Amino acid sequence: MTTAPRRLRAEVWIVLGLSLGQSAVYAVVSLLRKLYEGSLRDATASLNQSRDAIPWIDLTYQLLAIGFALVPVALALYLLSLEQAPPVLRRLGLDRGQPWRDLGFGAALAAVIGIPGLAVYFGGRALGITADIVTSPEQLYWWSVPILILSAVQNALLEEVIVVGYLMTRLKQFGWGLPAIIATSALLRGSYHLYQGFGQFLGNAAMGVVFAWWFHRTGRVMPLVIAHTILDVVAFVGYALFADAIGLR
Repeated sequence: MTTAPRRLRAEVWIVLGLSLGQSAVYAVVSLLRKLYEGSLRDATASLNQSRDAIPWIDLTYQLLAIGFALVPVALALYLLSLEQAPPVLRRLGLDRGQPWRDLGFGAALAAVIGIPGLAVYFGGRALGITADIVTSPEQLYWWSVPILILSAVQNALLEEVIVVGYLMTRLKQFGWGLPAIIATSALLRGSYHLYQGFGQFLGNAAMGVVFAWWFHRTGRVMPLVIAHTILDVVAFVGYALFADAIGLR
């Protein structure tokens, strides 16, 4: 089924408005507030925080938030599936056709991104352009680590399917050139991290360039989902378990 470019453009704006485009707008406002209040050196960006003082209610809210955050992913996949082409998961390389290869490349990408990413974060903190990022709640329960892992998987699916697989596919259909497609995907990724400061904007934009280039070269999103999951699991669970011991909290 062929869809008119004007309709596709409206579709892209709707998908982004329901997901990471909305996050980018809120991130800009959050950054402006941090700058209004003072230096980014003294600011804090909190992720995965508790949603209620009652543990089972907190768990319920966390599960609901993870589930509803994946609805835009389902929408993007559904919209792509309406076209006459191979099944959408195979078209995006989100299938299980190459499990060990995807796992290996995903782990390698996580190492390539993760180690420089730490340098970007601590360098940004030293320069005062990055907020102190708190990636787990202070109060931990028996279910905290599984929820943090689920949150990492949710982030990976949301970002890689929409910002890489879906958006790059649509921009290519609009006739955009490769540099513009990669730049748009990378800048969007950086923009919804602006609440963490300018350092994380630059670091995530650089990650976006690498991931967008990878998808262009291989046509597979799965290694990117795996790499992103590994990065977030290390950041979320590592902080929860070791932040006190290494003086981060």
